[in-house]
Amino acid sequence: MASPEHRLDLQRPDRLGMVEAVWGEHKSEDQIVAIAREFAAADRLTLVTRVDEAKAAAVQAQLPAVVRHPQARCLTLGPLPTPPPGPSPVALLSGGSSDRTVVAEAELALACHGIRCERLLDVGVAGLHRLLDVLPGLRQARVLIACAGMEGALPTVVAGLLPQPVIAVPVSVGYGVSAGGRAALDGMLASCAPGLTVVNIDNGYGAAMAALRILGVQR
Repeated sequence: MASPEHRLDLQRPDRLGMVEAVWGEHKSEDQIVAIAREFAAADRLTLVTRVDEAKAAAVQAQLPAVVRHPQARCLTLGPLPTPPPGPSPVALLSGGSSDRTVVAEAELALACHGIRCERLLDVGVAGLHRLLDVLPGLRQARVLIACAGMEGALPTVVAGLLPQPVIAVPVSVGYGVSAGGRAALDGMLASCAPGLTVVNIDNGYGAAMAALRILGVQR
């Protein structure tokens, strides 16, 4: 008997409380469609990450019910859960507006779990007053996700000023020695702010799942 091309983790929501994310960048539109149909048949929400515009259009041609989230470069199939009332438990910060794709991926991943986020773009350390201006509001969030490219200083500053868990996301934005986000990653890993959590370059989904685990423990 031939082995299936994919083995979906349909029990992940029951086991971990997490929707399985499908990496779309290296899958064909036919593979994505087949996976989405299998999720739908099991009454599971589909989340596909890293899908470019042409592939997204090809998937939607076969599955018109698929929703494209262009800023996040993601697709979903199935209704997103309604967040509970009250303030947003997660604040998403970015050093600059160039980081918005990673921010949008994290925001959508949390939305797939019924978590509302407050988004604060362009509060990087090049204009530190912008971050200081929003500090009072940030104190209300339970978890902070800080995305930054260049030298990646934003999460260190945030973690040095606020007591909540801070998840740092290095972004592949910057000139020359920024090396596609490697300089930001190294800087975050070497941060002097105690307790800073760091995920991989451009990994908005991973940051969202780290935040989800923290929120689960805090309940």
